[in-house]
Amino acid sequence: MSQDSKVKTTESSPPVLAKARKSLPVLDPSGDHYYWWLNTMVFPVMYNLIIVVCRACFPDLQHSYLVAWLVLDYISDLLYLLDIVVRFHTGFLEQGILVVDKGKIASRYVRTWSFLLDLASLVPTDVAYLLLGPHTPTLRLNRFLRTPRLFEAFDRTETRTAYPNAFRIAKLMLYIFVVIHWNSCLYFALSRYLGFGRDSWVYPDPAQPGFERLRRQYLYSFYFSTLILTTVGDTPLPAREEEYLFMVGDFLLAVMGFATIMGSMSSVIYNMNTADAAFYPDHALVKKYMKLRHVNRRLERRVIDWYQHLQINKKMTNEVAILQHLPERLRAEVAVSVHLSTLSRVQIFQNCEASLLEELVLKLQPQTYSPGEYVCRKGDIGREMYIIREGQLAVVADDGVTQYAVLGAGLYFGEISIINIKGNMSGNRRTANIKSLGYSDLFCLSKEDLREVLSEYPQAQAVMEEKGREILLKLNKLDVNAEAAEIALQEATESRLRGLDQQLDDLQTKFARLLAELESSALKIAYRIERLEWQTREWPMPEELAEADDEDEPGEGTSKGGEGRAGQGGPPGPE
Repeated sequence: MSQDSKVKTTESSPPVLAKARKSLPVLDPSGDHYYWWLNTMVFPVMYNLIIVVCRACFPDLQHSYLVAWLVLDYISDLLYLLDIVVRFHTGFLEQGILVVDKGKIASRYVRTWSFLLDLASLVPTDVAYLLLGPHTPTLRLNRFLRTPRLFEAFDRTETRTAYPNAFRIAKLMLYIFVVIHWNSCLYFALSRYLGFGRDSWVYPDPAQPGFERLRRQYLYSFYFSTLILTTVGDTPLPAREEEYLFMVGDFLLAVMGFATIMGSMSSVIYNMNTADAAFYPDHALVKKYMKLRHVNRRLERRVIDWYQHLQINKKMTNEVAILQHLPERLRAEVAVSVHLSTLSRVQIFQNCEASLLEELVLKLQPQTYSPGEYVCRKGDIGREMYIIREGQLAVVADDGVTQYAVLGAGLYFGEISIINIKGNMSGNRRTANIKSLGYSDLFCLSKEDLREVLSEYPQAQAVMEEKGREILLKLNKLDVNAEAAEIALQEATESRLRGLDQQLDDLQTKFARLLAELESSALKIAYRIERLEWQTREWPMPEELAEADDEDEPGEGTSKGGEGRAGQGGPPGPE
């Protein structure tokens, strides 16, 4: 389609549509406004799906409320028309960027099947009322073509709701109701076609008392259809061919519906079990292990109580695994929104960079302790620190009974053990016994995770070490002399390292010089060898000398010899 035809298509729309299109902003298909508009479109679509077919099969319903139906019909048509306007103002993603150009949006929309279906659903078939009369609602069956908007609204709601499994069940029940409703309407229409009361299968004769009422007609038809589609039985036997065909079709529909329902419910149950397994650890394996290993019943009871506490109170211990599929930045934002306030209470982390806290938040590991369980004991090696999120912990004596202090939510302990502070008299050993009084939720931060994060923030590491020194000084657990000696030893070590670095640089320089001299000597030798090769090329070869000796005559040799002897100072020959 050319650009001119696109412009003509958009210009040929009615003036109302053109005016509305100019005033409306472009909607984001993933935004709230578009979502609420989809939910609004559920009502006219469901109205046409349920009411139109009911009016077509139950004439009394059509005649009794004609004015109301006409008003509702044209309100739904107006919403259908506005939906097309919304379609012309709904952007789309192109290379990940939302397109807001209305010309491009319109050009893309008019080339889709959705545009053709939307136009077909608004074809003014009501004009035929002038010939057939207003009591023919079957003329509005083309409004069913807007059903894809209903499915789109359901899909968006399922992704947004906090209870997707409950919504899936409700959606399944709605589909079952619509199918039974349509089947009951068709049953009543078939009974009217065959004749009411002709046999026991069709709807009874309305002349009988009670069966003339509209409510009774619909409820009887709905009940009869429910019996057939649920294959419960207890229905009259069909007597005519049309009745047999209707029953066969319903039985086939019931088989397909039963399979669909079972599949949907199995999927919902599986998703619920999968969600539980993702949020809470599987206790069945642990129980089986304890049974096979003959763990004593008291300890087994504690383990089961711990799992029960997690399940009942919705405690999660594997947040990292739950959020692992999110992008790193989005995962960090979620963790920050949940845990940053807790981490910022720790004194050594106050006034740190926001990016450092964000990375530390991703390292927090939630842990839950049972009543009477020790978090740490005096003398243990401290490899992590703890932040109390919920619950109470007691600092107890070695007997486990005497309490020195009670720690509540928001407090922390063990922070000094994960920072290597020079002069710390307690080293990395725990200095107290910490026991959980009830069920306590803690955040754990390990030394390795802190070291990994601080490797990228040396300035923050220095600030945290300084705060740790201040805390140790207040507690009188910092050996200043030992710290000074350690600092001096570290400075001496660094000085030696600098000396070794300097010596290494000197050796590298000398080695480079020797390498340069070796390369220069190699070049000179190569040049001399090449020069000698060029000089030796002018010398006669041994084969050439031998050929020259064979060609010489004896006289020539004597004369040459005489000349040679004369040249050597011998006596000259006779003249």
